[in-house]
Amino acid sequence: MPSTSISKFDYDPDTRVLSVWFVASGKHYEFLDVPLEAFAAFQTAFAKGRYFNNHIRNHYAFRLAQGMPGNSSSD
Repeated sequence: MPSTSISKFDYDPDTRVLSVWFVASGKHYEFLDVPLEAFAAFQTAFAKGRYFNNHIRNHYAFRLAQGMPGNSSSD
């Protein structure tokens, strides 16, 4: 199901960085040291925004990303 709050996301398994782009702000954040299992659950979650708020937000360190967005794995 498309998310109304998350426009796209991407994951790098080598660095364990989850990149998330938000609809409202247009900002791109990188969440650090996210396990592959957490990304896989996020990717398959029916409600991406709800999963993000319950399992990623406030659970992993993050930073505001700089530069242009790359490829994404949005649903």
